[in-house]
Amino acid sequence: MMNFREFAQACKVIEDTPGSLEMTSRVAELLDRASPDELPVVTHFVMGEVFPAWSSEEVGVGAGILYAALARSSGIPVSEIEGIVKETGDLGETAIRALGKSSKEQATFSSFLSESDDISVLEVFQRFRDISKASGKGSQAAKIKNLQYLFNSASPEEVGYIARLAVEDLRIGVGEGIVRNAIASAFSIPVEVVERGFMLTNDLGLVASTAKKGGTEAVSRLDMRLNHPIRMMLAQLAPTLEAAIADIGRPAIEWKFDGARVQIHKDGDNVRLYSRRLEDISSSLPDIVASIREYVHADSAILDGEAVAMDENGRPRAFQDILKRFRRKYDVQLTAKQIPLNINIFDIMYLNGENLLDQPLINRRELLRNCVESADSIRVDRQVITDDPEEVNAIYTEALRAGHEGIMIKNPQSPYSPGKRGKNWLKKKPVMETLDLVVIGAEWGYGRRTSVMGSFALACHDPETGRFLPVGKVATGFSDEQLAELTALFSGLIIMDAGKKVELRPEVIFEVAFEEIQKSTNYESGYALRFPRLVNVRDDKFLEDVETIGRLGEMYRLQRERN
Repeated sequence: MMNFREFAQACKVIEDTPGSLEMTSRVAELLDRASPDELPVVTHFVMGEVFPAWSSEEVGVGAGILYAALARSSGIPVSEIEGIVKETGDLGETAIRALGKSSKEQATFSSFLSESDDISVLEVFQRFRDISKASGKGSQAAKIKNLQYLFNSASPEEVGYIARLAVEDLRIGVGEGIVRNAIASAFSIPVEVVERGFMLTNDLGLVASTAKKGGTEAVSRLDMRLNHPIRMMLAQLAPTLEAAIADIGRPAIEWKFDGARVQIHKDGDNVRLYSRRLEDISSSLPDIVASIREYVHADSAILDGEAVAMDENGRPRAFQDILKRFRRKYDVQLTAKQIPLNINIFDIMYLNGENLLDQPLINRRELLRNCVESADSIRVDRQVITDDPEEVNAIYTEALRAGHEGIMIKNPQSPYSPGKRGKNWLKKKPVMETLDLVVIGAEWGYGRRTSVMGSFALACHDPETGRFLPVGKVATGFSDEQLAELTALFSGLIIMDAGKKVELRPEVIFEVAFEEIQKSTNYESGYALRFPRLVNVRDDKFLEDVETIGRLGEMYRLQRERN
């Protein structure tokens, strides 16, 4: 059995380790020490998450609940906890200092106890699971009570990591890339086999446990599961239509709809819908669920599509209207009448028990047309295969006139690659390229905006370390009403509130337009955005959809070449 003390000690070593290769080695050692039952938990914990990305479970602990639990455990007031936060700038160090100030009579730290009394990794996970299940009246008290138990059962070296895990921000620099390589190293499995297993399951914890139990052969047998969403294949920007045709040869052309991505899982009459962030949105979209049941003629299927809200003139409504449908939990049927949705299906990844990911797009489309019956509310997206620039441009113009974003330019022979952005799928839009960046902080406004957050710190993603690297701030493109809504949204994501500045749990993604990317020593990413402005709040996107540091570098290089 792995004690949480052992996990915390490993985290400290990893946190102090320079270089990704050495860090990978330390993570591999940690994974190797865990039992098969502990491995899923340890794998997610070391990445700073409690549950896998596809899971609907959420810890749901904000700064207020964490401060209250620390106050209860230490016997010092919340105001003093807040003062320590401002001084340390780190919740882990805050927890250590706060609990260190408590009297010995409270026996806050378990260092007085023998190691046999140490709390285990699985016990910590179960407490977090209990916290996630707390709902309704008394849920806040239940969450505080469970956190208090964890703090009072832990040693000084443990409480810091428990506090960070509570807000899912471990801060030791371990991301998916390092864990993928660590699994390969720990269990002597080729990296590409681990990557494939992750692609099919979207769960490195499951991959690690499978690797320990059965090695390469067992990981190779991992496959897609119904109601277990996988990441969606992504598209890369095409600089010009001519360049896109030259890259692919004879591409498949489809409209790029102005809507929101939906992954559909059908198992008999059971239909589940998942957003781009892999959240279960089935209960919010009963009209699409009904259409899938009626018009998808398959015993089981996993489909990829775009939900579009149309106005009375047959043109797409604002993206925010679609998000209103995705978020709706009450008066769902009324909202469905007010904002009806159509679903345009353009790919199929699984059919009647068969994984179709490796089949070429042209074959998948044939299977899709054979099992989906088009109707007013559902259709298979029209696709034209052509290398005629005039025909491609005509389809592009047609899509824009209809109010949509542009076109998709796809390689007909391409497999479906979950979570990958490459040249097999290209997109062409008339507007300047935007960036999807995660909000990691904010500042309170001035003057009449003192009660709302007025600017927001943005970050790109480093896939190797899992860290989010700052690239600047955005303070334009907001209405007063939107700032009030965002302040309410971010109030539950505050990690630290220190004067005018607020640190936020990275969860909300902004689509941001900008004039250019500049080199900068002011931000850890090494880049800064000139004149950024908000385009959209992308509630439909997942944290792994955040632009990578590598892509910013590539965009900077292309920008320099054009100039």
